[in-house]
Amino acid sequence: MVTGASRGVGRGVAIALAGAGFEVFATGRTIATADLPPAVVRIVCDHTSDAQTNLAFEQLRASSQQLDLLVNSAWGGYERMVEDGQFTWRLPFWEQPLHRWTSMLDAGVRAAFVASSLAAGMMLPLRQGLIVNISSWPARKYIGNVIYGVSKAATDKMTSDMAEELRPHGIAAIALYPGLVRTEAVLRAAEGGWFDLSNSESPEFIGRVIEALWRHPTLMQRSGQALVAAAVASELGIRDLDGKQPSPLTIDTA
Repeated sequence: MVTGASRGVGRGVAIALAGAGFEVFATGRTIATADLPPAVVRIVCDHTSDAQTNLAFEQLRASSQQLDLLVNSAWGGYERMVEDGQFTWRLPFWEQPLHRWTSMLDAGVRAAFVASSLAAGMMLPLRQGLIVNISSWPARKYIGNVIYGVSKAATDKMTSDMAEELRPHGIAAIALYPGLVRTEAVLRAAEGGWFDLSNSESPEFIGRVIEALWRHPTLMQRSGQALVAAAVASELGIRDLDGKQPSPLTIDTA
């Protein structure tokens, strides 16, 4: 299951995993109109609603009794960055609109927690599985705004602690950091000169890395860690769709 798969990283992950042979269930508020392969099972779900999340997992269980992999990509933090003509993303915390806390912590961290709880219930009887929480560098350094850092730091800590409780059951949990991903929004911004795409990643690249982690014998050894997707790809020999090997960002270059 891939949450938040209507667009962006989640959509790319769903496409890559479907191409690798997974039976993929993709969720999102606008998933019905998303550009996804026909084989992907679409489940309309707003993950800010626990009731809708529960229904999504009920639909999953009705179709398949086994869940091997959950990728939590649902996150509303990049919405409404400009309001009334003002770019509010970089405002100091005392001027931040409070909806940003909801979109990052509730639609992001809490949504991942609830989905992970339901996924763990399906994985425990099989004593195997992988939960991937999409995170990023604001967990380790100041980027953008305070709420952004809080949400990503919470995601990393949640992942680490989940891994502690899941390890005895043979289930792994990993936080994964993409680099600059060529999502729909980034491509639009690049047209205006806001981004240099020379070291960017396709949305599908993250899915390729996740698929490689799932199949690799060192998966449980990595559980609980926050991993840089491009660094894992370099180690495991994973390349992007265009054959390139993106350079991993570091704490200094992120």
